[in-house]
Order: sequence, then C-alpha cells, then structure tokens
Amino acid sequence: MASSLHALFAKIVKIGNLVVTGPGGLQVFGDGTGKRVALNFTDDAAMEDIAADPALKLAEVYMEGRMVVIEGDIYDFLALIKSNTLSEALTFGMVWRGMARIIAARIKMHLPVNHNKHNVSHHYDLSAKLFDLFLDEDWQYSCAYFNPPGISLYEAQLAKKRHIAAKLMPEPGQRVLEIGSGWGGMAMYLAESSGVDVTGITLSEEQLRVSRDRAQKRGLTDTVRFELQDYRYLPATTTYDRIVSVGMFEHVGPTHYREYFTKAAEVLDDNGVMLLHSIGQPSPPLATNPFIEKYIFPGGYIPSLAEVLPAVQKSGLLVRDIEILPMHYAHTLREWRQRFVARKAEAVALYDERFFRMWEFYLAGSEMAFTHENLYIFQLQLAKRGDVVPDNRDYIARNEALLLEFEKTRVPLEKVSF
Repeated sequence: MASSLHALFAKIVKIGNLVVTGPGGLQVFGDGTGKRVALNFTDDAAMEDIAADPALKLAEVYMEGRMVVIEGDIYDFLALIKSNTLSEALTFGMVWRGMARIIAARIKMHLPVNHNKHNVSHHYDLSAKLFDLFLDEDWQYSCAYFNPPGISLYEAQLAKKRHIAAKLMPEPGQRVLEIGSGWGGMAMYLAESSGVDVTGITLSEEQLRVSRDRAQKRGLTDTVRFELQDYRYLPATTTYDRIVSVGMFEHVGPTHYREYFTKAAEVLDDNGVMLLHSIGQPSPPLATNPFIEKYIFPGGYIPSLAEVLPAVQKSGLLVRDIEILPMHYAHTLREWRQRFVARKAEAVALYDERFFRMWEFYLAGSEMAFTHENLYIFQLQLAKRGDVVPDNRDYIARNEALLLEFEKTRVPLEKVSF
C-alpha cells in the first residue's frame, strides 16, 4: 500500500533517482538521472511521521535508525530533495506547523529570559573528545578558507586565521578582544604572530578549560587570557584596539543585534578596528530549522546582511569592508563530515548510535545549506573612523605574506589534552 510519504516523494522527486523500500514494498521516484539514492524504512509509522512533519521528523526518524540510507549517504538524499521544487508538495499540515514555529520563534526572541549560557553549554560543553574526532589540529570550529583550492583542512583553517589577522592589522602591544574565543586558536595565533595582548571571552566552561590549558602549555599566560564572560556585561571602562569575533554572531539573535554592536562600539578604541566573521543567508529567515533548534543550536539564528547592517549603522560603527565567502563552509563541512564518519566507532563509543546519526545529519544538512540554499560567510570590517583602514585592499595580501613568513618559524601546535 502506498504511504503518504510515497505520495509526497512522487510530488517532489521529478529529477533524480530515488529508490524507497519499506513494509509496503519497493518504489522508484524521479527520472533515473544522477546518482542513485536508496532508502530503507523499518516501519510504516516512520514513513507517516516524515510525511506529516518532514522539517523535524526526517531527522528524528534517521536518528532513530528507522530510515537507513543503503545507497549514497544522507547528504546525497538531502541534496536530491533540495534539487527538486518543494513548494508544490506542501500540505496543510506542513503549512500550519510551519506557521506555528514562526510564531513561537518570534515570541521566544522577545522573551527577557537570558538563555545564552544554557544554549552555549548545550553544544559546546559536549565532550572535548567529540570535537577531536573531526576538527583540525588547532580545533577551529568555524569556516575555513580554502585559498588556494585543494589545501588540507588544517592549511585552510590557518589561511582563515591569516586572512582575518591581515584585515585586523594588529600592532605589537595593542589590546585585542575576542568575542567567542572557542578553544583558543585564534587568540594564540594573534598573540604569537603580532605581539598583541588578547582577552578571549566565552560562555562555554569546557572551551574555557581547554583554552587556558593550551595557552599555558604554549607559555602565553602573560599575553593571552580567557574568561567566562557574556559580552553584554563587558565593562565600558576597558577599551580595545582590535575586536574579533568568529562564528559567535549566529548565537546573538536579531533582537540583540543593536545591543551587540552598541557594546562593541563602546569598548572599541576610537582608532580601533573590528572584524566580524559570521554565517549569512540571502534573506531574513522566518524561523530556524526545527531540528537545529531542538537538537544542535538552541537559540541559534543565521541572519541576512539586511538585518545586520541597520544595527551597525545605529551603533555608530562604520563599515570599512565586506567580503563574501560563498562555498568555503561547504568544503569545511564536507571535511568535518568525512572525518567524523571515518571515526564512527569512536563517536558511538563516546555517546551512542543515535547521537552519531544526529551529528551526521547535522553536518550533512549544514553542508547542503551552502551547496543548495545559497548560505555564505560574510566578514565585516568595522571602525569608528574612516581613515584607520587603507583605501584599497592591497594591504590584505601584503599582511598575509608577512604572516606566512611568521608561520614558517612558529612552534608546532601540541595535541589537545582531555
């Protein structure tokens, strides 16, 4: 008997080659072109759940092992679906669930309760051993910069740090603030390459522990410090010559953008420079994907530049440069996913099969957002004055060349200890 999911696939999959096997037998969808993707469902209820609420239930059914990809992988399946037109397949149930999520998201945005610490802990306070399964040697958990193409993940993450440092133009002795300091790699790179004094702030206790340990082992405790600190409560009495924030802005939320940039302007020196590196999307989202919101990044929100720039303007900061990096995160996520899947046994031993499939789905779905939904990385260079940044971009390449020379003499990074 054909299920509601069969009917949904028939509406969606016009191009491609999808084979679905379930309790009711085997059916084929699409025109037979492209890479073959084959799914196996363990029970009718799994198929009905997905048909009723694919935005959430597709991930949950996959996590539970009730949908198995037996040819191709989960990224191939998601890409196949996204390569076809979805609007004609919308049902009344999908529409009202979507509307309910939009309303709930808008209400949640305006609640006065501060969930920042809890939201950050949900993701970043997972076992450090998990991140060691797929990140590069410096534990960079943000978009790498594959320039030139074909370089390794480690080299691309190093190129990212070099590119950001070149735009910041730090000078020896300057004070640098890093908002969202991760596992400390960016702060240590700036301190060692440019002779600056860096304060990194985070809301993750696990990241704080690892960062402090790494800085101590590299003998940087006099010039690099990490604090458990919410950016909103930074004292106005302390100002910084440079501010950098990489991969943190996605956790701020649109109702706090003005507060974020106002605080940045407050603690940035009048001659200072700020570099913001964040995921962006072509237009403002109505709501965050329900799977990502529930399981991966509660409270996360990926903005469009149309939402960000008005808040910058109102803060008094000036935009000195905008750069768009369209596909670099797709390459980064593919590297992460391949590394993670290759070490499946370790991930399962650390947590369980359900957790492994949840993270595999997260990495695959995130990659697809860049390959099929036009998400991108933007880098905003901000300042209070127009003359603190050169009036052409040639200085970036010059600074990168100098940083490359530093990297040749830098002491190799040690493996992170748990």
